[in-house]
Amino acid sequence: MRMHRAIGGKDRTMNVIERGARRFDAFQQRNRALSIIYAVMKKFGDDNGGILVGSLTQTAFGAMFPLLLLLVTILGLVLSSHPALRQSVLHSTLSEFPIIGNDLASNIKALHRNSVAGLVIGIVGLVWGSLGLAQNGIFTMSQVWNIPGPARPSYLKRLGRSVSFLAVLAVGLLVSTFLAAGAPTARGSIVLAVGGAVLSAVVNFGEYLFAFRVLTPARIPLRQLVPGAVLAGIGWTILQSLGGFVVGHYLKDDSAVYGLFGIVLGLFAWIYLIAELTVYAAELNVVLARKLWPRAMVQPPLTDADRRSMAAQALQNQRRPEQHVDVSFDDGREGLGPENHQVNSPQ
Repeated sequence: MRMHRAIGGKDRTMNVIERGARRFDAFQQRNRALSIIYAVMKKFGDDNGGILVGSLTQTAFGAMFPLLLLLVTILGLVLSSHPALRQSVLHSTLSEFPIIGNDLASNIKALHRNSVAGLVIGIVGLVWGSLGLAQNGIFTMSQVWNIPGPARPSYLKRLGRSVSFLAVLAVGLLVSTFLAAGAPTARGSIVLAVGGAVLSAVVNFGEYLFAFRVLTPARIPLRQLVPGAVLAGIGWTILQSLGGFVVGHYLKDDSAVYGLFGIVLGLFAWIYLIAELTVYAAELNVVLARKLWPRAMVQPPLTDADRRSMAAQALQNQRRPEQHVDVSFDDGREGLGPENHQVNSPQ
């Protein structure tokens, strides 16, 4: 008798929890903003976004040190007679890495001025790491957009996009560096500080938009990449501002991260945040472009957006043009959207 009562009480508790969950689920499905936010989070999980972020972080980390090493070396060669300007430009660039920027500045050393071989090694390392990052970025965007195998770009096309992505990185670094170099003039002026933040967000938006255009399949219109670029540009600007705030108000010289190990961890964590922001921004593009909301928190029943998203995930596993993937559901409702059938013309 006691066991039956315990089971009955547990069932009632579960029913109360399920009813509450379904009520909240119905509320979020009716609320456009909440449903889009949940749809982006849901799709991030469906696409194994954590794995994509981790992979991007590793390749970006591998490209970062050759980039910094090469930058310091080139500054030493070009601005050898202007040490103050060289230090200002270097400080502006390293300010892109809050919390550990000062540690990087004191530990990254220039290659020897007369070492041509060292300079070549730095350039090769930068190009190799950047191309690897671009290849990983192309794969990530293909996964996020659920592109089937036959529609994904070939090796030569990926290589061409990788070179274009390297150019985007170079231009973005130059623009960010010169923009940050002018930041000290904004100290003491709220108007200039706000203007600098807005300008920085605009520059970050432009960098993300160009990067998304290069990495995303060509058949995706540019206008569908704008929302994610806006989110990423603003998000990156906020992350940089918060990082500077933490450094300036909460971290002191005697409590800063010490040692090479701390620098590596700090840099890795910062790159991970940027990579996670990037993947979430790309997911937002897909959700808005394909109207993949609202998604159901408690299933069944499945929403139309659930069916389209699940169908796209199944279709992306197609590997050959002669292979066909069909998706159906027990309720008899079709889950394919028209965009999922365009798999025969790789871009």
